[in-house]
Amino acid sequence: MTLRTALSACAATAALAIAAGCGGDESSGGGAVSADGSSTVGPYVTAAAESFRDESDANITVGISGTGGGFERFCRDETDISNASRPIKDEEAAICEENGVEYVELQVANDALTVVVNSANDWATCLTVDELNAIWKPDSKVANWNQVRDAFPDEALELFGPGTDSGTFDYFTDEINGEEGASRTDYQASEDDNVVVQGVKGTKGALGYFGFSYFTENQDTLKALEIDGGSGCVAPSIETAQGGDYKPLARPLYVYAKRSALEREEVESFLRYMLENETSIAERAQFVPLNDAQLTENQSKLDEATGGS
Repeated sequence: MTLRTALSACAATAALAIAAGCGGDESSGGGAVSADGSSTVGPYVTAAAESFRDESDANITVGISGTGGGFERFCRDETDISNASRPIKDEEAAICEENGVEYVELQVANDALTVVVNSANDWATCLTVDELNAIWKPDSKVANWNQVRDAFPDEALELFGPGTDSGTFDYFTDEINGEEGASRTDYQASEDDNVVVQGVKGTKGALGYFGFSYFTENQDTLKALEIDGGSGCVAPSIETAQGGDYKPLARPLYVYAKRSALEREEVESFLRYMLENETSIAERAQFVPLNDAQLTENQSKLDEATGGS
C-alpha cells in the first residue's frame, strides 16, 4: 500500500497513525505529535514520520482534511502541525491570534502543480494559461475538447479537481482564474487527491489537477500536460519547479508549527529531522526538494523559533 493510498483509506478517521496503520498505538512512548491539513503535503509528512520512527518512538498522526480544514483545527489549538499547500490566509491567522496560537511557517518542499489527462488522450500535450482559464473560469460552458481548441476532437470534457477546502484549489484558481476561489463548480471535487486521480484514470476525456507527487506515483496511467505560461510549453518536473521555469504553477509547500508545541522535544526533534533529511524524504515521497538557499533559510527559521543552532 502506498502512502497516498494509506492516507485515503484512513480518511474516514481523519488521521493516519504512523505507529499502527489507521488505529494508532497510544502505548508507544516518546510523546504524541498531531498534524493535519493538505492532502498534497500529507504524504511528505507521513514519509518523514515513518523515517523518524527509526530514531524515535514518538506517535505521529497525519490527517488529510485539506489545507483549510487543517488550519481550522490548528487555529482552534487542536493540532501541533498544520500541513499547507498555500500560505495561511489573513482571516485564518486572525483566528489563531484570537485563540492565542502562535506559529512558525516552514517551507518543506516545492511543488509543480500538475494538470493531467487520461492516458488515452492522444491529442493534448500542452495547454496555455488562457485555455486553462477558458476551461475553469466561473462562467465557463466549455464541455467538449473541441471547444478548448478547434484541432481537438469532438470528445466530452469531464473535469476533476480539489474541493474548496484544498490549498491546491486556492492556488490554482488564483493563478489561472486571477482570483482565489473563483472557479466553475460543475466538476467532480474532492479534498482527497486520490479520488481525483481515480476519476481521471477512469474517464477518457477527463482533465484534472493536483500536486506533482500524485502524478509521479501514477505516471504509468496518467499523462501530464505541459503548460505555456507565456514563454512556451514547459513540463512539470523537479528541475523546472526548483528553477522557477514552470510558470505559473510552481509553488512552495509548508508546515506550520505551534510555538508552544515546539517546547516539546518530540515536536522540535521531528521538525528538525524533517529539514535535516529533506532531500531523502522528498526523494522517497516523490516530492520536489528544497534548493540549498530555501533549506538554509528554513533551518534558520526553526533555529530562531527554538533557540537552537
